[in-house]
Amino acid sequence: MLERGKMDRDVVEIVGIDSLVPKEHLLRKIDKAVDFSRLYEMVEPLYSEDNGRPSVDPVVLFKMVLIQHLYGLPSLRRTAEEVSGSIYYRWFLGYTLQEETPHFSTVSYNFRHRFTEETVDQVFRWILEEVAEAGYLSPKAVFIDGTHIKANANTKKQVKVQIPAASKHYAKKLMEEVNADRQAHGKKPFDDDGQPPTPPKKRRDNTSKKKLARRKKEKLRTVKRSVTDPDSGLFVKGDHKRQFAYEAHTACDKHGFVLETVVTPGNVHDSVAFDEVYDRVTADFPEVETIVADSAYKTPHICKKVFEDGRALSTAYKRPQTMKGGHEWWKYVYDEYYDCVLCPEYQVLNYRTTNRDGYREYRSNPKICANCPTRHLCTRSKDCVKTVQRHIWKDYEDLADDARYTPEYRELYKRRKETIERVFADAKEKHAMRYTQYRGLAQVSNWVKLKLAAMNLKKLARWLWKDTVSSFAFLLILPIYSKNPVHA
Repeated sequence: MLERGKMDRDVVEIVGIDSLVPKEHLLRKIDKAVDFSRLYEMVEPLYSEDNGRPSVDPVVLFKMVLIQHLYGLPSLRRTAEEVSGSIYYRWFLGYTLQEETPHFSTVSYNFRHRFTEETVDQVFRWILEEVAEAGYLSPKAVFIDGTHIKANANTKKQVKVQIPAASKHYAKKLMEEVNADRQAHGKKPFDDDGQPPTPPKKRRDNTSKKKLARRKKEKLRTVKRSVTDPDSGLFVKGDHKRQFAYEAHTACDKHGFVLETVVTPGNVHDSVAFDEVYDRVTADFPEVETIVADSAYKTPHICKKVFEDGRALSTAYKRPQTMKGGHEWWKYVYDEYYDCVLCPEYQVLNYRTTNRDGYREYRSNPKICANCPTRHLCTRSKDCVKTVQRHIWKDYEDLADDARYTPEYRELYKRRKETIERVFADAKEKHAMRYTQYRGLAQVSNWVKLKLAAMNLKKLARWLWKDTVSSFAFLLILPIYSKNPVHA
């Protein structure tokens, strides 16, 4: 029979709020997974003990932000509205059905002005400690990658500015090895071009004043900066739309738990931000044995850094930059004993110099190349000279190539789609990390770290709940099995 007009809105019922929350609800699992009273120790220095008005419970403030990130709510204003009207959220915060929940401005003010970057980092570390204590953390293999987050900035509002070119972390060490290599080959070392050129009475190096002045000028580069969010960077890659963005350089273990994240402007390359992520992860987890990353991280410096630390780098094949339609790169064979390169026509390319970027240059004899039958496949130089470059740290890249053919490391690289790529996919599709409404590197960094901490907590709660249910089922089955083993 069809029933119409079901409108029992004014019925008064006496009911406990705890009975309205399902037993397997996510918030119940999270509430049982960790002890939120630990937060009081982290925020205690931020509050006054005997001065001012009573504050909102800091655990409540954190839980509201946690709800925002768990359910992918776009803003704290929307979160405050959802908390006020949801029985589940009220139960999680410890509020009754008629009690007034905190205003969104209170939460926003605390996370902008009171809870510092150090506080957010402590929360992130605390959840990782809970994961480790539960036995779910496995940092022997670490997966590193970066993902872009669209910034809250209009691409039409931009200005061109000149900024100093970012110096490489390893620039000093590279120059030392370059000079040592030049001296070993009978070349004069490079001078220090960090200072403006001064006319010396006597030449003390092999670099002219004109070159020094040009190098000083080249230390500036022109970039496009957003007017609304100057900390963001213009992201341009392939078919992607040009946009101002941030990039979250992230590391996780084989179970998908995020170990570390570093946020940079969107125009910072993955290999540039690698050092900071790697140093933080290895400092917190010395047991790391393998770094798994894509081909963007396959640079001489990264290979050298990882292998010198006694670890392995599992990465992908990186296509060499060779002339289109020319000889394959592997046809140019390096002879380590004689320190030369043999071309496809079995002619010798002798050592010429080592440049500032750390590449040894091997050049051919133009008299021989002029009559070479395959010169059109080798070089288009008018001087009939072929130059082959080889980095002084090339041997470490070869170690990465050797690891790529090892079954163990090959299987680890295949797991990227189940680990770090899955983390980014879930963060963007389920937790609203595709774009940010915050501005400024500090605010975006805190926002990203809290979101990834929420993802770690969500996974921890689900795994603990699953193990509890499995243990309970095993205890129920054990008496039956002991009585009659045939049922097994």
